[in-house]
Formats: sequence, C-alpha cells, structure tokens
Amino acid sequence: MAKVKIINLVGARPQIIKASAISRSIKSKYQAKIKEVIIHTGQHYDRELSQVFFEELEIPKPHFNLGVGSASHGKQTGLMMTGIEEVLLAEKPDCLMLYGDTNSTLAGAIAAVKHHFPVVHVEAGLRSFNKNMPEEINRLLSDHCSTLLFAPTNAAFKNLVAEGFRPENGPPYNINNPKIYLTGDIMYDNTLFFSSLAEKKKSHLLQMLDIGRGEFVLVTIHRDINTDDILRLNTILTTILNLAEETKTVFVMPLHPRTSLSIKNNLEQMLHKLEKSRYIRIIPPVSYLEMTFLEMTSKLIITDSGGVQKESHFFKKPCIVLRKETEWVELVKNGTAILADADPALIAGAYSFFLEKAPVLEYPAFYGDGRTAEFILDEVLMMFR
Repeated sequence: MAKVKIINLVGARPQIIKASAISRSIKSKYQAKIKEVIIHTGQHYDRELSQVFFEELEIPKPHFNLGVGSASHGKQTGLMMTGIEEVLLAEKPDCLMLYGDTNSTLAGAIAAVKHHFPVVHVEAGLRSFNKNMPEEINRLLSDHCSTLLFAPTNAAFKNLVAEGFRPENGPPYNINNPKIYLTGDIMYDNTLFFSSLAEKKKSHLLQMLDIGRGEFVLVTIHRDINTDDILRLNTILTTILNLAEETKTVFVMPLHPRTSLSIKNNLEQMLHKLEKSRYIRIIPPVSYLEMTFLEMTSKLIITDSGGVQKESHFFKKPCIVLRKETEWVELVKNGTAILADADPALIAGAYSFFLEKAPVLEYPAFYGDGRTAEFILDEVLMMFR
C-alpha cells in the first residue's frame, strides 16, 4: 500500500508548535504509512519566532519555505496562495493539513480547495463570534473549505453543527460531505511531552530574572487590537504597572516584536516607567520551551493569546484575558479565566479575585488525553484506505 502523502502547512509560531506533535507522531508510529511534506509560509520570519522552534522542538526542517514575511492582509495572503498552489501542483498530496486561524491557514485552505485537494483542519470550530477579528474570518472560511474537521472542544464541535455540518455524515468524505470530529487539543500533547524538557533545560531563567517559583505574574500582549490601539495599549500597561507596584509582585513581560515596536514608537514615557520599575521584567521574545517554563512556574497569567489561555489551564494557572471574548469559552465558564478586555477595573478585579481564590480553583480535563495527534492521523489514514 502506497504511503499517504500529507502536506503539513505552518506559518506562525503556534502552528509550528502544533505541527511538532503531528511530526513527532508520524516519526514514532506512522513512518511506514505516511509521507510528510512541510511547507513554511514564512509568515513569522524572525528567527526568534520561527526557526528557533524547528531547532528546539526537533521538527524536521521545512521542505519548502515561501519566505513571505510581513505584509498587508491581502498581499500576504495572496503571496502565500501563489506559493502554496505551486507546491500543491508539484507534490500532488493526498491532503493538506492546516492549523488554527492565521492568514497561512486561510491561504492554504483556498489554494487547496480550488484544486480539489482535501483540506484537514486542526482546531476547527473555534469561534469568538466577532467578525471584526481577522482570525474569525480565517476560521470560518477555512472550516467551510475543509473535508475533515477536528474540533478540540465540545463547544467547538457544537459551533460546527450550528453552521450546518452534520455529525452523521458517512464515508466517502469530501468537500460536499465533510466529517467533523470531537478530539482533544493537540497542544495538550505538546504540553505533556515538553514540560519535563523545559524543566530540565530552562530552569536558569528564574535565576536570570531574579524571581522565585510561583512568585511572579506572566504577561503576554501581541494581538493587533491591543498593540495597534495606542490608548488601549497604554491603559493595559498602566494597569499592569500599577498592579505590580501596589502588590509588590514581579510581572514578567516577554515582548512580541509588534508590541515592542508600538511601545517604542508611541509610548516612550510608559516604556521608561516600565523599565524603571523594580517589579517589571521586560524581556525579548522567548522560545517555546522558555515560555513553557515561565507558564509552569508563574502564579498567574495575563494574556491576549488564545494558545496561552489554554496552556494556563494545562498548568493549572488562573488567567486574565485582555480581550472582550475568547474562543475557549469553557475556561471562562469554569471560572479559571476571566475576560477583562482593556478595562482597568476588570483587570484589577480579576487579579484580586484570583489572588484570593487560586488555591481552590479546579481545572477539569477539557482537552483530552494527550493523544490527539494519533487520533487525527488514524482518521486521515482511514479516509484513504
């Protein structure tokens, strides 16, 4: 029996991490059945946000790197579609595997479906119900271009059903007869695999930052709704600085390049205040293992990242979300994540609540058993038997 050829498409940091679970599973269990080809669009082209992850996570180097880089949404997506289309026509894969909700995801979905290559969407069905978010449009369009859709949570699965996907569909599956699955979360696979490695290799970070285990708050800000709206960004940073100073607690802030540039260009006085504070530790972007270790050893996380919200749950850390909505609604319903937007009162209130309630919070197993990659690959193989 010929191997099933899967093109694994990545472009942004979270996708590189998610793909590592698929690549690792293929290497350990499916080498005789699956041939993997990796396309990296180059959507994140900074080494600290891309190449370092291939090295650190021991992911095979991409067979194709489109080197698209940063651009406007239309230009970036168009360049990606052109490059992906060329690879698809040359490689003629059995399917294209996509992750998440970036422009790389959308470009891959459209390029593949136009040429009748089946699309496999990992993290299908996630919805913020805010179509002003570029990611929401990417999710919707990618899902409706897909043949196999793997929803990581019950809420995501229900979203797909509400949009007309039928759970009762039987094989053969195609764009007009797609199959939806409720799976665990592929990021939980990685958390289980890499947390011990992070502990072993990155424990020096605490000494370098002069902080104790469980004694600091981790903050990440990268979404354009926060970085490009200077008033919002200033409000968030002012609130964080005030909380750090008032509670005499260290806040560790790995700055995304977009965030760093926005602060340097527009909030010079705020940057000076942050750098002057004994309770603020501004550091460059961190690798996946470094981020994992910081999440593991923090006492609370403040973020606008969807991935970090989930990881906060994996590591049993309360999370304050700097957005009006989240795709991970089960975390909010569970009370271990609070939506605070950029509202100083909501952020401060959530912070006080978690300081008091953290010891009694519970973290149910929303995201599966850590074998999601195997489940996905088994179902892909079933499609081509």
